[in-house]
Amino acid sequence: MATLFGTEMWERFSWYGLRAILATFMAASPAHAGLGLSQETSQAVVGVYGALIYLVALPGGWIADRILGARRSVFWGGFVIMLGHISMAIPVTSSLFVWLGLLLIIAGTGLLKPNISVMVGRLYPEEDDGRRDAGFSLFYLGINLGAFFAPLVVGWLAEGDRWHLGFSAAAVGMALGLVQYVLGGRSLRGVGEWPGLRLTPRERRRFGRLVALGVVLTLVVLGAWAATGTLTVDRFTVALTLVILIVPVAYFGYIMFGSHDLTEDERIRMKAYIWLFVAAAIFWMIYDLAPSKLLFFAQDHTDLSLFGIRINQATTQSFNPLFIMIFVPVFAALWVRLGTRVSTPQKFGFALVMVGLSFVVMAVAAGLAGAGRVSVWWLVLVYLVQVFGELSLSPVGLSVTTKLAPEAFKGQMLGIWFIAVSVGDAVGGQTGRLGRVLSEPMYYLVLAAMAIVAGLALFLFTRSLRVMMAEHHEPAMR
Repeated sequence: MATLFGTEMWERFSWYGLRAILATFMAASPAHAGLGLSQETSQAVVGVYGALIYLVALPGGWIADRILGARRSVFWGGFVIMLGHISMAIPVTSSLFVWLGLLLIIAGTGLLKPNISVMVGRLYPEEDDGRRDAGFSLFYLGINLGAFFAPLVVGWLAEGDRWHLGFSAAAVGMALGLVQYVLGGRSLRGVGEWPGLRLTPRERRRFGRLVALGVVLTLVVLGAWAATGTLTVDRFTVALTLVILIVPVAYFGYIMFGSHDLTEDERIRMKAYIWLFVAAAIFWMIYDLAPSKLLFFAQDHTDLSLFGIRINQATTQSFNPLFIMIFVPVFAALWVRLGTRVSTPQKFGFALVMVGLSFVVMAVAAGLAGAGRVSVWWLVLVYLVQVFGELSLSPVGLSVTTKLAPEAFKGQMLGIWFIAVSVGDAVGGQTGRLGRVLSEPMYYLVLAAMAIVAGLALFLFTRSLRVMMAEHHEPAMR
């Protein structure tokens, strides 16, 4: 377990370290060694980058199951991620290595992220639920330790326009994870060594042709678009967002209207799940603005002093994982105590209201910032409220996804849950365009109202959704 714990911790260090400085690097002028993009475009890029990270988990899991096996997928995924960070760390003025680096990180994370979690589950006997739960708790701690320390280290190194030094730290983090993974390989006891259902030679050739065809078509479309002179980074993010939005629509249509012998109860449960999916996408749309919109607010409008100590804007990205580590055991105990007296729609509704209220706080802070920089404690409060929402939605969402999945789609539905994050990230990245017609406080209030209304709607229709989900209410204990 220590091997996978360390590997995931360092991988998350590299991911969150890059995320803590990516938007500000892109928006910095070339005179300050940045890309010179607008904050609006930088927000859109960070949004689709995060969205693609979650979207490629689906093919990454398939490649492990059918071609490489989980163990080799994790190694090669980590290796490709490291190459991506190295590409971004090359100190040249061309943006080519930046875009190449992001592409490599997306591809590598698609291989590593879903499969290392699978390996954690396989370390323990099927009947040993207690040790498996403890193992995942330790694994989750590794994620948040990496997420907490990365912005502190990478942000400090990147100060003074030393962006590429920050990217180098992310590369070193992933390299340390790979070293630990290789050296600790014996402790994995052969877990994930081979694919579950290896492709036949005929299937492998067909897969190779399909991949080659997809690459060629993509290059042809991009080449034709570039030839028209209308291809820009900003428009490309819009196109990717539209593609990402199509994915869940197509997939839910495939489930609901395909010939999969779904029972009537399964169809009803899936209809309920679609509402929860939309609610989750709205939640992530706001929550995952932390490394873009809220990071810019920290940079431009915040007095970055905490307990009298000067910090940089990247350090604010450590608030969230710190609060998660503090409150995870609290919420875990709370859900056990409440049992089914609080339903899944109510938990989702609470999460949406919380993330909405966090942006009400942001609207107040933005209003005060018109007269000068505001205290960083406003952002501390925002992230604290958001974490209450996350801990009410994220683990609950994973659980309800497995519960409502039709029998024919049990193995695929967790991937659908992550697509909700993908949709939310992509759309959230595009919300920066609202700044063209809305003031800063009004921007936050519009998104806050959207989340709060969605949350209240879930409370209003809780009874109907519980019937559709076949979720039974237990009487309160006396």
